[in-house]
Amino acid sequence: MTSCSNLIVRFAEPADCSVLFKLIQGLAEYEKLSHAVTGNALALEEHLFGSHKYIEAILAESAGQAVGFALFFHNYSTFLTKPGIYLEDLFVLPEYRRQGIGKALITKVAQIAVERDCGRLEWSVLDWNESAKAFYRSMGASILDDWQICRVTEDMLPHTNSL
Repeated sequence: MTSCSNLIVRFAEPADCSVLFKLIQGLAEYEKLSHAVTGNALALEEHLFGSHKYIEAILAESAGQAVGFALFFHNYSTFLTKPGIYLEDLFVLPEYRRQGIGKALITKVAQIAVERDCGRLEWSVLDWNESAKAFYRSMGASILDDWQICRVTEDMLPHTNSL
């Protein structure tokens, strides 16, 4: 167990990619989506630290062990004419939950959004994840009922002209 007093929240570094990918696999297992993980730590490292940085990540560490992460990227609001941040993933290992680690991670991402003059911070939550919904509401988030995610998967991208 840990307490917030010995928690370190920091930006991920290249040497963290293997442990970050293991946390991503832990998230997929929690969401019952392990079968959907087809990437690897090398691709993750390229996207985090390559010549074109697609994503950013922060890690939560307790006693030198990575226990959670947040992965995010910028989006843009044409109505606000401001950048935003989209929080792709937020995950804390099950044995470290309810100790303020998730709150520390989302608070850090919100601070980054404020520092970068973003107009909003957004993310998605699975409809069955009631504990996550309650947590997000407690952090001041609104869960939008009138918006749904649309997705074209990689295998269909070449065929978008026929959609």
